[in-house]
Amino acid sequence: MQVFICYQKYHDPTYVSTKKSNMKLGLGLYKSTLTKDNFAFAKQAGATHIVAQLVDYISGSNPTLTKNYLNGWGETRNQKKPWTLDSLISLQKTVSDSGLILEALENLDPSHWYDVLLDGPKKQEQLEALKQLIQNMGKAGIPILGYYFSLAGVWGWSSERLGRGAPKSVVFDASKIDIHTPIPKGMVWNMTYQDNPDNDFLAPVNREEMWQRLKYFLDTLLPIAEENGVRLVAHPDDPPLPEMRGTARLFYSPEAYENLFDVNDSNASGFEFCLGTLQEMPDSDVYGLLDKYSQNNRIGYIHFRNVIGKVPYYREAFVDEGDLDMVRIMKILKKNDYQGVIIPDHTPEMSTTAGWHSGMAYALGYMKGVIQTLNQA
Repeated sequence: MQVFICYQKYHDPTYVSTKKSNMKLGLGLYKSTLTKDNFAFAKQAGATHIVAQLVDYISGSNPTLTKNYLNGWGETRNQKKPWTLDSLISLQKTVSDSGLILEALENLDPSHWYDVLLDGPKKQEQLEALKQLIQNMGKAGIPILGYYFSLAGVWGWSSERLGRGAPKSVVFDASKIDIHTPIPKGMVWNMTYQDNPDNDFLAPVNREEMWQRLKYFLDTLLPIAEENGVRLVAHPDDPPLPEMRGTARLFYSPEAYENLFDVNDSNASGFEFCLGTLQEMPDSDVYGLLDKYSQNNRIGYIHFRNVIGKVPYYREAFVDEGDLDMVRIMKILKKNDYQGVIIPDHTPEMSTTAGWHSGMAYALGYMKGVIQTLNQA
């Protein structure tokens, strides 16, 4: 009987552990939405944790991702304006006072690390500031820093009304854009950090050079992360293309994503595991990858979102509408006793006056319902 149960646990996709799930339900909030009202919304929808983005690239009280951001996410002019220990402690306290836990900071401000990405003259100065940020996070009790090591960043999206009930959804269609459009100087990660009066463009960057830059970044910061109880977790490329805008991408396939641990295998390094982005990759086995890395504690937190299609064309879908079987995803996490946070990340916007909030509430309700159902199995 014991042998049969072990076989079921690791080889039967329908197997459901009888142990109660320890995964945590969270909500990701952007800088302008880190408000008491939205903390209350998160708690009302069943979330217990917050993943905070301090980069002001999606602004407004009712944020939207369903725009054409081909000209950039906006501007950031925060050079010499680091995220201080006092500001992190203040945010931690505000979240805590709302009955929630601040689990992670997601994404670095491009104006804080552009020369780390570009291998520019201020690289060392910016790395020292990032070391201080990690130390401050440790002191403030924020255990995870999510980052996306890319020059082009997230680019090429458009918006259409597609899917069940025709909500506003993010679409990527490579046939409608020129993926080789060069990046203007003064822009990185699809945000402008300084003026470009001469209208020059960044020179092409090959994959070997990008891997070298990532290795230097990790070799410099991971020892500091280890010392301060902080994990650095990497987001895969979205859109997952080998090259975009004249620059190589690092995490455009499952195999490339796994190379993260060949670059530096520190226990402080991990995945910001975005289910939707991984599903967008050709020939990806999201279930197998999730099973492997949720067993060995390499996942910092999970973007729990669904898509239909793969590059060169895909669209985001409601959590229960896309190509991924999200119940199967939850079963894998429960089987492996994943104890981290799962957040909706983003989702189609519903036809209400608060489309973002409605979409998030729907996703959170679905996620909480699946967790409760599996716990009663």
